[in-house]
Amino acid sequence: MDQVEWTTLPGLSDYAETLAAMEARVAAIQQGQAPEAIWLLEHPPLYTAGTSAKPADLVDPGRFPVHPVGRGGQYTYHGPGQRVVYVMLDVGRREKDVRCFVRHLENWVIAALAEFNVKGEIRPGRVGVWVTRPEKPRLADGTLAEDKIAAIGIKLRRWVSFHGISINVEPDLSHFSGIVPCGIRDHGVTSLVDLGLPVTMADLDMALRTTFDGAMTATCAV
Repeated sequence: MDQVEWTTLPGLSDYAETLAAMEARVAAIQQGQAPEAIWLLEHPPLYTAGTSAKPADLVDPGRFPVHPVGRGGQYTYHGPGQRVVYVMLDVGRREKDVRCFVRHLENWVIAALAEFNVKGEIRPGRVGVWVTRPEKPRLADGTLAEDKIAAIGIKLRRWVSFHGISINVEPDLSHFSGIVPCGIRDHGVTSLVDLGLPVTMADLDMALRTTFDGAMTATCAV
C-alpha cells in the first residue's frame, strides 16, 4: 500500500463541511489523484442518523442538530471529547471484502484500547466495541453489564470507504441520552476517562497510529 496520509484537524469541525470535504477526497482517491487518508477530528454536539435509524430512537429531537447520513447503522452522537476517525481507504486494493474491512476496523480499535490496558470486545448483533463493567449491577438476565466505548459506521463508494469510527475519550456522556445509541437499549456508553484513565486525545491518536498497520494487515477471520 502507498503511504496513508494522516491529518489531525484542530478545534471543532463543522459536520456538513467535513462531510463534503470527505466526499471530495474519496472522489480524488477513486481517480488516483490523492493518497488514502485518515482524518482525526472532533465535532460540535450533534446526532447522525444512519440508513437504519428508527424515528423512535431519537428521544430528544430538539436537543442537538440531526444529520441524516448515508453510512450504515442507526443514531450516533458526536461531540467534544470524542475522537472521530474518518477512514478514506481503498478497500478494493486491500481485501475487497466489506466484512473483512469492518473486522479490521474493529480490531484496530481493540488494539488501540489495549495500549491503555482496556479490553475492548465485539459482540454478535451489536456493532461497535464494548467493555464489560463488573462493578455495575448485572442485567436482569444475570449477565455482566457492558458499555459501548466506540462506534463504527462506514460506507463504500466504488470500493473506497468513508465515514468511520468514533471513540469516546472524555465526551459529556449525558449527551447520549437524547438518542438510543445504535438502537441498543439494554447497555450504556462509557469513555476512557469514565473508566478512570487519564487519557488525552493526543494519547489516543498516538495509539491509533501505532496499531494501524498491524491491525489493518492482519489475517481476517470473520
